[in-house]
Amino acid sequence: MEPLYIIAIGVMAGTAAYLLMSRNVLRMVLGLLLFGNAANLTLFVAGRLGSSLPPLIPGDQTTLAISANPLPQALVLTAIVISFSLVVFTVVLLRKAHERLHIVDTEEMREAEPVNQSTDDDLSGAKE
Repeated sequence: MEPLYIIAIGVMAGTAAYLLMSRNVLRMVLGLLLFGNAANLTLFVAGRLGSSLPPLIPGDQTTLAISANPLPQALVLTAIVISFSLVVFTVVLLRKAHERLHIVDTEEMREAEPVNQSTDDDLSGAKE
């Protein structure tokens, strides 16, 4: 079962890399979201999927070798929150850029930047 998850992680990470290289900002956001999900699935698979015993052990018993490791589960929960907040922040920036520039193509966004009009004479005059 775990090799199937590993293949899914590879497909998700590859698709995310392809989407992140796109010029469309919306595709980049989707790639960021997909890459975060691939990282979460990687942490989840690292925590041993086949364990049927809970990670909580009563005080009078010892730890069993087949019990689940709670650390990857806690890391996945933290990673989900971080990934979601990063995607929401990116969507807000995308919305503001779209309202201001009315474009979603990164090449056109570069063309919308103001041109620096300072020359060498302006810089040498500022030093004096």
